[in-house]
Amino acid sequence: MNADENDFFREMTLRICGTLDLESALHQCFLYVRNVIPADELDLFVYDATIGTVDVVATANEAGGITRTDKTHLPPELRQELEEPYRRPRVRVAENIFEDPILGRVARNLGWEECSIMLGRLIIDGKYIGALGIRARGTGRFTEDHVRLWSVVNEPAAIAVANSRRLREVVDLKDMLADDNRYLREELRKNTVEIVGADFGLKAAMESVRKVAPLASPVLIIGETGTGKEVIANAIHNLSPRYNGPFVKVNCGAIPESLIDSELFGHEKGAFTGALARKRGRFERAHGGTIFLDEISELPPHAQVRLLRVLQEKEIERVGGTEPVHVDIRIISATNRNLEKMVEDGDFREDLYFRIKVFPIEVPPLRARKNDIPALVQHFVRKKSREMVRHSAPPLAPGAIDALMTYDWPGNVREVENAVERALILSDGKPLKFDGILGVSGASHDRAPSLAGESQGSVALHDVEAEHIGRILRAAGGRIEGPGGAAELLGMNPGTLRHRMRKLGIPFGRKSRVRDGGR
Repeated sequence: MNADENDFFREMTLRICGTLDLESALHQCFLYVRNVIPADELDLFVYDATIGTVDVVATANEAGGITRTDKTHLPPELRQELEEPYRRPRVRVAENIFEDPILGRVARNLGWEECSIMLGRLIIDGKYIGALGIRARGTGRFTEDHVRLWSVVNEPAAIAVANSRRLREVVDLKDMLADDNRYLREELRKNTVEIVGADFGLKAAMESVRKVAPLASPVLIIGETGTGKEVIANAIHNLSPRYNGPFVKVNCGAIPESLIDSELFGHEKGAFTGALARKRGRFERAHGGTIFLDEISELPPHAQVRLLRVLQEKEIERVGGTEPVHVDIRIISATNRNLEKMVEDGDFREDLYFRIKVFPIEVPPLRARKNDIPALVQHFVRKKSREMVRHSAPPLAPGAIDALMTYDWPGNVREVENAVERALILSDGKPLKFDGILGVSGASHDRAPSLAGESQGSVALHDVEAEHIGRILRAAGGRIEGPGGAAELLGMNPGTLRHRMRKLGIPFGRKSRVRDGGR
């Protein structure tokens, strides 16, 4: 079938611009083109100048059109050749695809067979954005007439690709907003927690919260694991002018070191293997609101450097990116460790320490505010009863609170929550008792040793921490993970707990069994 340029332009434009679905448009083009030009497949190539890749995003043949995500990275000299649109011909022809330096690289990467290929260059606003290609088996399949016809569809094809990409960006933005909404709803659900003890044991901490909340100053919350540092951070956010913005929590100790840059600062498309799309990090998600960096002491050195830049410059740089991204955020940090000692030991940057410790707030351990225990128990009894879909919250057995008041709660508020949940499970509808749960009993002589080491004189912090973890580990029967495991009792991520145990020299797993067997 012969076709003049006007007929070919009209028929191809109708098919290219007839739908925003590129696969469907490409298939309709193929069904027409194969009657005019030798064709076994049509390919749509998109060039990403930011990372220097040629992507085959769609292919069409007799069977239909399909979406693809095949990338080929080009060296700088080949990128330069593509990016000079007016130096190159409108149609690039390779009689044998493997003899072309750029197309041969793509063909080898994708496992294509020997063929002839003809590409119409797609230019928008003077920039090369990709190509519409036609492949035919064998060599030397295309004539000058074929090249002339193919050149007339460059403009409509470029416009169609640009429009499709803009639509994709809108869809991605919609998905991103929906993802943000889901994320923020979940965070809101987690953090709308009643502050039990605000008028008693946490009174001093809450006074500090009210003073600093209206400001933008960084806050460092200091307290043992399970004392409620996240609740304090959430209270600061909710009482601040940023209360309508996001509150994004980051557990710095739960993110693998290899992923922490991407998780915190985001990454660009193609920044590393598997980075198929741009991803915003936690700092960008927190824009206009507050980011809560829990366990900040666990940040690796390189992440500490990047965090320092955020505090100083109010900007981040995505992994694989070259342009800074401004972020309007308030940073609240929390730790259960002695950061001053870590600075002295060279484990934490001194300049970062002073940046985050503009306004410190200390959250006392539960053993120092035992008057809060009755209110905490009642709060968790109601909460857990609702979660277990019980019609009413059971009463406490006589003397139950007295037994709880004699215990030092090394796991703090989180341990109270776990104890209440266990008591509810074991109660069978009867009044709640706590005998035998985490060492709690009615006898005062069963009182667990205090974490503060009241009768042991001066004890190094790491020794106290090691003793505390060891005691919880024994209470959990040596198990780290799972229900009732040490990680759950301590309110820690199992990976974080193992990391701390290695640092403190506490054996676990096979090493623990070897040591026990040698006693």
